[in-house]
Amino acid sequence: MPPEFTHLDPLGRARMVDVSAKEPSIRRAMARCSVKMLPETASKIATGAVSKGDVLAVARVAGIQASKQTANLIPLCHPLLVGSVLVHFRIEESSVEVEAHVDTFDRTGVEMEALTACSIAALTIYDMCKSTDRSMVITEIALWEKSGGRSGQWRRAGHDVGIDSFDE
Repeated sequence: MPPEFTHLDPLGRARMVDVSAKEPSIRRAMARCSVKMLPETASKIATGAVSKGDVLAVARVAGIQASKQTANLIPLCHPLLVGSVLVHFRIEESSVEVEAHVDTFDRTGVEMEALTACSIAALTIYDMCKSTDRSMVITEIALWEKSGGRSGQWRRAGHDVGIDSFDE
């Protein structure tokens, strides 16, 4: 039997799930994505040679801001009191890997906030570097880990590294 769609009412119309009876708990989520680019573009980011400025500093702030705006962007998401947002980057030869961690103490999870932070940080990298490299591709946006709530801990298969791998 397929799982019940919680965002549909009995008539199949979209609805926001009622979480008011749930007890608040600590909830965490971590998402990742990759911005594929020319090696020259990655090198410019690494050396601070992008004409628009410090790409990763701006992308970090954009990701943090976006995480706090998730309920305004995704119609059925609950507004949450985001307690912490960390956005980290790892520059590879022809990519920038993005990782976003979001924490809250609330009635519902922060998976969408982590995915939004990751996505907007990646889009900001694209925006700041597009004059140099319009061929960039944002790939592999995915939830890697979540904890808290009724469903507890979840990790993507093959998940082996976390925040420590993204030290800058």
